[in-house]
Amino acid sequence: MPEERSIKLYDLVVASGCTISPFVWRTKYAIAHKGFRIETIPMGFTNIPEKTGGRTERLPMIDDNGTFVTDSWKIAEYLDETYPDRPMLFEGPSQKILTKFIDGWIWQNAIGPYFGCYVADNVDKAFPEDRDYLRESRSRLFLGGKSPEEFVAGREERIPSIRKALEPLRALLKDTPWIGGEKPNYADYCVLACFLWAGSIASYPPLEASDPLLDWINRGFDLYGGLGRHPGMQPMTATA
Repeated sequence: MPEERSIKLYDLVVASGCTISPFVWRTKYAIAHKGFRIETIPMGFTNIPEKTGGRTERLPMIDDNGTFVTDSWKIAEYLDETYPDRPMLFEGPSQKILTKFIDGWIWQNAIGPYFGCYVADNVDKAFPEDRDYLRESRSRLFLGGKSPEEFVAGREERIPSIRKALEPLRALLKDTPWIGGEKPNYADYCVLACFLWAGSIASYPPLEASDPLLDWINRGFDLYGGLGRHPGMQPMTATA
């Protein structure tokens, strides 16, 4: 049995203490998958350079006994390369390629569209000192100059089409307990991160109560001692 020890994770959170970044969420799961304890160092959006000693302006970042690694994908590769005696996140090059495809698919069909529905929630739930930065940067970089509130207007009409776009995922999970097969792998964590991120801020539920995806989502949230459960999380459905 590999020695149990911890890896430090620099964690991006909102005022509730809940992780906001889907990249950080999947890194949390990657660390737990490898059998390490997670020592989190929480911070908001505007103090990342200060809290990381100037090493990065974006999270996640890990500190593995003095080895610092940034970028969620590079962290996953580092964990497998450094600890091949522990459960692998990728079982070979072909699985890594397929995971990249799945990751791109969930960003195009869910995270990106949901972002446009929850960007105002992100601002509202952030630390007070982060809100001006989020409002200005999101408007300038992603919203075509519109305010977050202007951009999310009418989201109730848009969200059903996002739910419908998840049908290939529902079809896949009819035949397998996890995207990774009998056990979850990094592909599961990349997709779960979409719903973990939405749950950290969404004031309007991303899914319907009858959605069969909820079984997989709930099992995923319960992994590793309830890693995806946090008192600051918002419900996935209106009746949750």
